[in-house]
Amino acid sequence: MTHEQKDRLRSVVVGIGSYLPNRIVSNQDLEKSLETTDEWIVQRTGITQRHIAADDERTSTLGLRAAEAALADAGLTGKDIDLIIVATSTPDYVFPSVATQIQAGLGMYHGAAFDVQAVCSGFVFGVATADKFLQSGSHKRALVIGAETFSRLLDWTDRTTCVLFGDGAGAIVLEAQASAGTVKDRGVLTSHLRSDGRHFDKLYVDGGPSATRSVGHLRMSGREVFRHAVGMVTDVMADAFAATGTGPADLDWFVPHQANRRIIDASAEKLGISPEKVVTTVQYHANTSAASIPLALAVACGDGRIKKGDLVMIEAMGGGFTWGSALIRW
Repeated sequence: MTHEQKDRLRSVVVGIGSYLPNRIVSNQDLEKSLETTDEWIVQRTGITQRHIAADDERTSTLGLRAAEAALADAGLTGKDIDLIIVATSTPDYVFPSVATQIQAGLGMYHGAAFDVQAVCSGFVFGVATADKFLQSGSHKRALVIGAETFSRLLDWTDRTTCVLFGDGAGAIVLEAQASAGTVKDRGVLTSHLRSDGRHFDKLYVDGGPSATRSVGHLRMSGREVFRHAVGMVTDVMADAFAATGTGPADLDWFVPHQANRRIIDASAEKLGISPEKVVTTVQYHANTSAASIPLALAVACGDGRIKKGDLVMIEAMGGGFTWGSALIRW
């Protein structure tokens, strides 16, 4: 089996940006209103703090800030982009989409903009979707954004869920570039997406316009989610290795969804990925759902860990269940 395809377009990362709200809520802050402790939260999740959006900040606000940072990093403007995909489960409105609001905020009046909803897997789904558009030749440059205000879905009296989540946004600019068609190419090398709707009641929001005519709150069976998470995400990572003829030893960096330190560590261990290759930022911003992977990527690029030419694996699992992976040569 060959893992190469001659002369093809690859979706290359040419810019990255992020935004976190100014307000920080520490574990110690939560101790004042909940029957919990910093020790309990850190031991089970690795989280020490989370960022919470201000009253005048919406998901589109956070996403626009991240998009502007990514464009600046790429040396581009909204006029250079012809596709915007926003991964979010917390849109400002039922409609219009967050993506079209960001499009307007960038002064971009052409191309297409739409949202994808795969909960915590949303950014991986967004990257895979954008990659298909760029590979086809129909579009040249895409903004892929993960943006969430999960704090607005939380029941702040439920200590099993409200300590886990935060708000934020991250974005990358992908550009279609001609390549040789080998695993040495820069860009998205492969992506693998899965879902299984039978697991609805393990992680969901108990409201919605059609079901309850309300927003609702996030509900989760933590043990069940943990039980499924490691097996599901390692399967799609194994698929990525098989599709490219690579393995854990070839990775420079593993950048998983930042949900829980124990899930991150267990996934890396199961696949034999060295701990020093794992990018972990959940301690600083908690679970920001679709925003967590681009936030972690932005940190690792900003501090010099991820460099041009590095092989980077991203993966996530979210409510639905949804899960997916993408292997990217930076």
